[in-house]
Amino acid sequence: MRVSTCTPTPPLPGGNTYQAPGLTTFPQADQRRFNTLTAARRLGAEAVYAGLHGTGPYGELVRASLAAEGIGLVLQERSDGDTGFCVALVDGGGERTFVTSFGVDARMTSDEAETIAASVRGGDLVQVSGYSLVMQVNGPLLSRMVASLAEDVRVCLDPAPLVADIPAEVLDPVLARTDWLSCNAREAQLMTGIAEPGEATHVLRGRLRSGAGIVVRADKDGCWLAAPGLDDVVHVPGFPVNAVDSNGAGDVHVGAFLALLGRGASAYDAARGANAAAALAVTRRGPATGPTSGELAALLGEERSTALGLS
Repeated sequence: MRVSTCTPTPPLPGGNTYQAPGLTTFPQADQRRFNTLTAARRLGAEAVYAGLHGTGPYGELVRASLAAEGIGLVLQERSDGDTGFCVALVDGGGERTFVTSFGVDARMTSDEAETIAASVRGGDLVQVSGYSLVMQVNGPLLSRMVASLAEDVRVCLDPAPLVADIPAEVLDPVLARTDWLSCNAREAQLMTGIAEPGEATHVLRGRLRSGAGIVVRADKDGCWLAAPGLDDVVHVPGFPVNAVDSNGAGDVHVGAFLALLGRGASAYDAARGANAAAALAVTRRGPATGPTSGELAALLGEERSTALGLS
């Protein structure tokens, strides 16, 4: 569960700050997973949540928020505690800072990992978050589960800001099974030591199996794309907007990209559509601000929307 609040600037160590006048605090469900699933669902993809959810006010909010978006559940409610939460501070420039506290969502069992694996169907897209892999209990279970998935299941990994803290014995098997890696430029730098996103995309190719694709998100500058079967890394331009809140924009990009791939779009067209979805998301305050198909079509224009099956 995420609580987002807007402040002029985050507080310094030992200090305090106040929510900016006229702005709102947004409670939302289960952090990045909910943002990604919502973005995909609003573009017409069937979506299910395979994470843990507990008993208590946060767990209830998670389930209610998922149900409101038409997103199903894989696992039963846990009775031994509540879902954890994340506090997101968004400054006046739209940048965000996070503090996360885990609950039952960090205590997966082997039976739950087996239930998740059994729910995956041939042809499914499975999105894996680095936030799950960094957890001491969940990480090894999910790593083994992902490595065991059938070849007709496409795996997308979003390594998240904590990628440098994921143990190699957990991360490497997931990378070896990943079909799409989607990360931001900072995460790409953490994984490669290279600040320039296009060059980092080239290097990341060497960490993935043959035929895998890579998207390195670059905020207002769009993204860099290494599509499967193509040698070149290409820049996919972004959309200029007046950003007010970047909270969840990367999650929206991932969800939109996967939804558009699922519609049969080419990797380039899906990346262009995902750039547009993320651009729309940052013009709205709060997380889970991904656009509907109609909103995305309006920004993309008739020709590109038709190519993506949006109109």
